[in-house]
Amino acid sequence: MSDVTIYWRPGCPFCTRLERALGADGTRATRHNIWEDDEAREFVAMVNDGNEVVPTVVIDGRPHTNPDPALVKKALVG
Repeated sequence: MSDVTIYWRPGCPFCTRLERALGADGTRATRHNIWEDDEAREFVAMVNDGNEVVPTVVIDGRPHTNPDPALVKKALVG
């Protein structure tokens, strides 16, 4: 299993898509709501050329912007 952190925000359809695709496996990831966590928001903007694009998922230290849910699921289940 990889270290997975998901940066998201409420109302984001792409975040909802990812969450649904991950199902119960999604609970294995660390999650940060960028609307409630200023450091998370700044990180997301930093890795996305100043844009607050979510979901941004960090897998083993490498950021992925709006990744394929299969990639994230694979990282979570090994």
